[in-house]
Amino acid sequence: MEAYVTLEEATRLESIEYESMKKRVQRSEKYITKTVKDGTVGRDSVYVRLDSLSRKAQEAYNQMQELCSTVEADQEQIREEPWYVTVDPEWYMETYPENYYKAVELGNVIRQFLDYDENNRSRYAEEFAQKYLGKGQRTLYRYMKAYVEASAWAIKKGKEDNKNYDYYKVFSLCRKPKQADMFPSFTPEVKQLIKNIWFNKEFATNRGTREMLYDKLKQMAALNKWEKIPSYQSVARYINYLMNDEDMYNAWCLASYGIRDYKNRRMLKGVRDTKSLQVMEIVQGDEHTFDCWVAYKNPNGKVTAIKPKLVAWIDTRSRAIMGDVICKDANSRILKKSLLKLLYHNADGVPKYLFIDNGKDYTAETMTGRKRNDRGGEYKSLIDGKECFDLEFDDEVRGFYKSIGIVDDHRAMPYEPWSKGQIERFFGGVCSRFTKWMTSYTGTLTGSKTIAKIDKNIKKMLENDQLLTMDEFFALWSQWLEEKYMNHVHSELKKLEEEYKTPRALFENGERYFKPVPPKSEATMLLLENRHVRVYNTGIRMFNHYYRSVELANYIDRYVNVKYDPEDITSIFVFDEKKQRICEAECQELLQIAPQVHQEALEKHIRMQKQQLKHDREVLAEANRPFTELNDELIGFDPVTGGIPLMIGKNQKTPKARVVSMPNDRTYRENDIFRKPAEEPRQESKVLSMAAAKALRKIKAIGEE
Repeated sequence: MEAYVTLEEATRLESIEYESMKKRVQRSEKYITKTVKDGTVGRDSVYVRLDSLSRKAQEAYNQMQELCSTVEADQEQIREEPWYVTVDPEWYMETYPENYYKAVELGNVIRQFLDYDENNRSRYAEEFAQKYLGKGQRTLYRYMKAYVEASAWAIKKGKEDNKNYDYYKVFSLCRKPKQADMFPSFTPEVKQLIKNIWFNKEFATNRGTREMLYDKLKQMAALNKWEKIPSYQSVARYINYLMNDEDMYNAWCLASYGIRDYKNRRMLKGVRDTKSLQVMEIVQGDEHTFDCWVAYKNPNGKVTAIKPKLVAWIDTRSRAIMGDVICKDANSRILKKSLLKLLYHNADGVPKYLFIDNGKDYTAETMTGRKRNDRGGEYKSLIDGKECFDLEFDDEVRGFYKSIGIVDDHRAMPYEPWSKGQIERFFGGVCSRFTKWMTSYTGTLTGSKTIAKIDKNIKKMLENDQLLTMDEFFALWSQWLEEKYMNHVHSELKKLEEEYKTPRALFENGERYFKPVPPKSEATMLLLENRHVRVYNTGIRMFNHYYRSVELANYIDRYVNVKYDPEDITSIFVFDEKKQRICEAECQELLQIAPQVHQEALEKHIRMQKQQLKHDREVLAEANRPFTELNDELIGFDPVTGGIPLMIGKNQKTPKARVVSMPNDRTYRENDIFRKPAEEPRQESKVLSMAAAKALRKIKAIGEE
């Protein structure tokens, strides 16, 4: 019985357009057709006899029938799909362009052979193969079979989703891509053992090498009587595959560097939208040690070499630097002076919020008005800066920040410099653009590499008067800050497309938060230190001296509050418990001498960080899952079970348990003699025995009288 196919199916078998096939059938007598009425559609269907189609179409039809018969015969033994059915065509063409274009040319040759429909096909095939391929007839038939099979798969897939899969025909003539990173010689136990060693916390912390891992792998193989293990080169490639292709590098960093460095190096970071802030709305403060040396004259007149320290504040919006003070050692008093310079000299206004460093100078109770371990209370919404932290300050102890009019302060987390990135980035620029020009520059203080340190004879430079004085250094600093920074185009402002590109211009012309400064006399009073002291009949004793005044006579043996200037202790100001001034006592001996962060965005960022940390911890835990779990008969790193330890060191002593189980033995429970510890025999004291004998003799003597 002759086989017929529909005109649409004949179109797919011939790999041409429907209209082209329709015109061929109408114009050529070669095609044998029949018309069948279809009552459901309402029009006649045209069928084309199979043997009237080209040989290529007939071969494709036969392959298609073979595929269908395989499916119908046994659903569980469906013919395996060729590699080109699952491959991404764009990826293959980009990765192997030379193979693809050669296959395109080869496809044209195969189609030309399939179109041959005359006698002596075998002889023609031999001549055709030699002429166009330079190979034998068998090679031609192999190409033809692959091409026809790909045509059948293209038709099958096209019927399923009505898409064009003609590229299968070209890919069937391409070389199958080599499967990389399969590691067939690695058993699951070996793979897990490699992870156990490489991601072990102690091994990773010690920066264990691949050679160390392979030595331990050989020991474990001998212990478990494994006949063969992969070569060192294969193990090294597998480790590289885990770190790069399996994305386990973050997990290794977590095990190797610890949580602190992991957060610094690998944790996702958020970016603040500083453009939405006002000038002076959030000001960040920090200290920086210059990586150079200067000559410093001590109070006793001796000149020594020191590394000066910079205390400065940066406006988050404009990146303007304010309140810069250079000193020998920063403390709370220097910090107060720096803030007052910001208020009265640089900004002529009070910032809204302070974002301060976690150092004790910034977070002292005298500065914040709360204990240092209080990081700012419960977090509230920071939308539009309307709310910050839920803080309740005592009216009498408000802290310096609050006293000068700052709404609130927030501390950066320890060891997380990225939280105050603007000022940290500025300090990095100071080192590269200013400090390195100094002849006394000795390298980065916190550099992790030895090459970051520069060996210079600072003592000899001080003796030869080659070091700048503090005043000369500050003059150069002020000149650089004004010319090279404040009035220079800032890359971040340029990136944010600010109207004003320099810190000075944006600070002076940008939208501003303004709050008047307090009277200067009040600010000066805030610089004074406080003490709660007792008044004696000789006066108030402080600094090993006595401060006297006639007004103190009524306060003898009572406590008063004292304010004093640490730089001038010739006199002190005395106040009663109601904060009313009593007097100014003198010492005669000394008379000659703010952040705004959107809550939802912050919570989302914190969740993302926690998810990343959780993921890498899970990867690290999976990598450290003992390989012995894959097979109970294997021997692991537990010496108790006959294994060998992974790392060398003393085992941690297990503390004795403080809780014991209730005894089950009835005899033990019912007899105290077993439960009570035996009492140690008492040792007689010779001293007590002699004293007792002497006392006894006296008693006898009294009785005889």
